[in-house]
Amino acid sequence: MPRNGINALVVAAGKTGFTMIVVTTENIANHRTRETLGQCFGVVVRSRGLGGNIMAGLRSLVGGEIVEYTRMLEEARRHAVDRLVANATMMGANAVTMMRFDSSEMGQTMSEVVAYGTAVIIEPV
Repeated sequence: MPRNGINALVVAAGKTGFTMIVVTTENIANHRTRETLGQCFGVVVRSRGLGGNIMAGLRSLVGGEIVEYTRMLEEARRHAVDRLVANATMMGANAVTMMRFDSSEMGQTMSEVVAYGTAVIIEPV
């Protein structure tokens, strides 16, 4: 749920109760950027298993959504964001701005998902 009207993804990092605000915008409402630390990213490469490939192949004959691939890519995006947050945390950030996703196919059976953005230190206005 967005806090203070912020359209953001708030991600828990570890067991400390610390949260990282991750937004797709350049600025965060009611906050100012105190310091820009630089680029941060999270990369995940997933392979589709033989069973998933067979089921997806059968579904593609009929048409419609290929649920196995959708699930795999949703999970890969979540994992990439988790790695992005870990990378930004190591840099000393408490937020990530301008977050984006990129994805590509590697060979016939692998998908790469990258979450990237700018690690920043923010403070309330």
